[in-house]
Amino acid sequence: MKIELNAFPRAQQGSSANRRLRAAGRVPGIVYGADKTAQNVEVDHKTLLHHLQLETFHASILDLALNGEKMQVLLRDYQMHPWKKQVLHVDFQRVDSNRKIHMKIPLHFVNAEVCPGVKTGGGVVQHTMNALDIQCLPGDLPEFIEVDVKSMELNDTLHVMDLALPTGVEPVAKLKHENPPVVSVHVPKEIVIEEEAPAPVTEIIGEVPAEGEEGAEAAAEGEKKEPAAAEKKEPAAAEKKEPGKKGKE
Repeated sequence: MKIELNAFPRAQQGSSANRRLRAAGRVPGIVYGADKTAQNVEVDHKTLLHHLQLETFHASILDLALNGEKMQVLLRDYQMHPWKKQVLHVDFQRVDSNRKIHMKIPLHFVNAEVCPGVKTGGGVVQHTMNALDIQCLPGDLPEFIEVDVKSMELNDTLHVMDLALPTGVEPVAKLKHENPPVVSVHVPKEIVIEEEAPAPVTEIIGEVPAEGEEGAEAAAEGEKKEPAAAEKKEPAAAEKKEPGKKGKE
């Protein structure tokens, strides 16, 4: 799938010029590589944002039209606004047809539902990697790498060096050396949630539990008020008896 994108020379530079450019619906960018001078460009924001949503745009050689000339480039980097759906800057690298390029290519897994480990073993296909770092000449660059898991049994694992890669494509040196796993088939572990037993409650007979600090203060105040009420009743009883004593005398 060939993707074409139009770019225009960008004369003004600097943060103020870039803000004006973005306000006008343009994205500042740069094109570099292939032993040529880097060139500042601008592209249409709406078109670029649409292309960024395509998987092939990130892993394909693009045809960039600039000043009436078409050149082959790779998308190397782009910056997004922290919270807006807005592209702030984009980087393209020119492609030299005689030099190998390093790209991260998406992996497409097929036949997961018919592999023996899933169909008869009750397992689940687990992806350890979803993209692969490869190197190849520009003409050999694939849009994606297909990983066929139809023959995987339960507890089988495919590693990087087990993959059937297109002609002229090979993993980068680090992956060759480490040969990490790519996909495996395993029975999913059951998640057992143990209910926590309630903490033992010690009941102290004769004491009433108070609710929080306010409850404790209220209980303390109630204990203090009882003696005070008894004291008030005694003088009242004495006052009633005094008139009776005077009459008998």
